[in-house]
Amino acid sequence: MPWQNNNDTGPWGNDSSGESGGSSGGSGGSNSPGPRNPWGEGPPRRPTGPRPGGRDPFDDLLRRGQEQLRRIGGGAPGPRGGGSPTMPSGQIIGLGLAIVIALWIVLTSFYRVDAQERGVVLRFGRFVETTDPGLHFKLPWPIDAVVLRKVEQINSVDIGATSGSAENLMLTGDQNVINLAYAVRWKIRNPELYLFELAEPEQTVQEVAESAMRAEISGAGLNDIIGPQRAQIAERVRERMQELLDSYRAGIEVRGIDIKQADPPQAVDASFKDVQAAQQDAQKYLNDSRAYAQTVLANAQGSAAAFDAVYAQYRLAPEVTRKRMYFETMEGVLSKVDKTVVETNGVQAYLPLPEIQRRARVAPAAEK
Repeated sequence: MPWQNNNDTGPWGNDSSGESGGSSGGSGGSNSPGPRNPWGEGPPRRPTGPRPGGRDPFDDLLRRGQEQLRRIGGGAPGPRGGGSPTMPSGQIIGLGLAIVIALWIVLTSFYRVDAQERGVVLRFGRFVETTDPGLHFKLPWPIDAVVLRKVEQINSVDIGATSGSAENLMLTGDQNVINLAYAVRWKIRNPELYLFELAEPEQTVQEVAESAMRAEISGAGLNDIIGPQRAQIAERVRERMQELLDSYRAGIEVRGIDIKQADPPQAVDASFKDVQAAQQDAQKYLNDSRAYAQTVLANAQGSAAAFDAVYAQYRLAPEVTRKRMYFETMEGVLSKVDKTVVETNGVQAYLPLPEIQRRARVAPAAEK
């Protein structure tokens, strides 16, 4: 047969391991002479040795990959034989450390500040600079650290309750007690001062607001606080707060004070409302009397001006003015009474038109 050779072995050469043809048995055991039967030992195996014409392509691929790794790590190329050269462990550790250091520098050296924020750069805990919005570079952590604060955000602190049993009582300038509830609006003006000058900025804002409000209320009357002076009091409290916070170097700007409630204590609230209602009624009656007085005065001044005009005409033509005044007076008197006109030289029938009109008005009212 064409696959037989002089050594009477199979077509894949001698068995270098010296093992028998297989445990399954066959006509060609290890001690049996003659050629082996390849179909008696199961399916043929892939040869593990190098091909007669050259090296195994898998070994070539592995060798080229290892040479590339050695070039990256700075090592010398290994032998070109069929072995598997390896990179020294020191070079692998150095390469890993280099990658870690590069990632550490990239990830901790750049930071972004949003439009409403400011960045405070600290170097070993000491202030370095304040950065504006945008992308910035710093030294890697832990050398530099960045603290971001929103400087455009309006914060609010509510002092006192508009409902419930909790009361924020204050003494007014006229020795009255008032329950006051208000809100303080503020924002960060200087991030550096805000971070390092005050231990608890928000609590400081609340305490300064209470102090300024009590100082202002102690010099104002109850009616002024409840009534028309509320806006002016709130503005003066804001100015007083800003002065105190600036003296503390707080880095905070007070935007405004909103007084939400200014009422007497709950124990006397009902009586106080009754007094307020009585005062409002008295003020209403006073306003009505003043309006009536103004109306009477205007009418009197108008009558006096008309009399002066008539008197001026009377001085120019007394007789004509006298007759005119007589006719106007008689017209005013006779227009309100029933009258009968009788002419001489024959009596003419009189048609009582005013009486007919009066009876026409009275008749529908009587039917109802």
